[in-house]
Amino acid sequence: MSISNKLARKELLAMVPYQSARRLFASGAASQGQVWLNANEAAGAGRYQVNGDNINRYPDFQPENLLNAYSDYCGLTKAHILATRGADEGIELIIRAFCQAYQDNIIICPPTYGMYAISAENHGAGIISVPLTSELGLDIAKLRTQVGRAKVVFLCSPGNPTGNLLSKQDIASALELFSESAIVVVDEAYIEFCPEQTVLSWLAKYPQLVILRTLSKAFALAGLRCGFTLASPAIITLLSKVIAPYPIAAPVADIASTALAPSGLKEMSSRVQETNNLRAQLSAWLSEQPWCKQVFNADANFLLFRCQNQALKDYIFQCLVAQGILIRDQSKQPSLAHCLRISIGSAEELTLLQQTLSDSFADKTAPKAIKEN
Repeated sequence: MSISNKLARKELLAMVPYQSARRLFASGAASQGQVWLNANEAAGAGRYQVNGDNINRYPDFQPENLLNAYSDYCGLTKAHILATRGADEGIELIIRAFCQAYQDNIIICPPTYGMYAISAENHGAGIISVPLTSELGLDIAKLRTQVGRAKVVFLCSPGNPTGNLLSKQDIASALELFSESAIVVVDEAYIEFCPEQTVLSWLAKYPQLVILRTLSKAFALAGLRCGFTLASPAIITLLSKVIAPYPIAAPVADIASTALAPSGLKEMSSRVQETNNLRAQLSAWLSEQPWCKQVFNADANFLLFRCQNQALKDYIFQCLVAQGILIRDQSKQPSLAHCLRISIGSAEELTLLQQTLSDSFADKTAPKAIKEN
């Protein structure tokens, strides 16, 4: 046995890490020419300039220009904002701050974002699963039975990988249920695609509410790794005690601040409108395909759909991979048998995907049983 395995926490040896798009398909030189529609990234390349004048100095703990820019954008004071390395760091900080290792639990509502459970496992927190209903809503009755058993409740709206919104009434019910016993986290990574559905204004009413945001999606800055945790000043102060001393690099703060300036916000809004239009077009096309059983409602920059059976799901996935088009297989998620997810890329990329699938099913070499479905 290696010294690392001998000394490591035993539960980590068997733990399966989060399978990100880049772990599943490396994005190095060997993958040039591939169409990346598996990580919910924005299409196109950024056009930001980096200022390296003070790169020899440590950055501010919370860069003033970045906090000012996001404060102007979201309408909260800086005391309610913590800038983090993507929303993922916010998830980790919340678990570390509120969950005693090997003693406290979190609640997740699958199918949902995998990093809630992975971060909990990394910290030694227990995981209580309260699956969404068949309509992909919160199961309030089952959540009620878990009151007092968890310190943190993670809700994702719009959801990933489903794309649907949780009803505000259900979110409010969850906040009331756990008002005295748990932090309730609403992950709004995709909220720019449906901004009217944010619960941002609820922070004043619910002191246990935490909201996660990111610049990775609508702002097209996934490679920047910049997110925000929004909460009461008391919670932000607590999280500030466990975050790294220099979480946001100075060039990251500069680029993010530019993206949050009026011109950047205008560009983001245009990108959101185009993405929503392309998503509607793709949804209509998928609904017409005989191999597609269900297209899920979505308010994000991706679409989830269910194939008629496992063989069709595998055939579609492999046909696209063979042509360098990468989408995400979500069929192992609870309630998502035979499901695939497509990120909304450019119009050209989505046209290529549709043409590839149409050609594949028209091909005489396609298995007969698959073609007949």
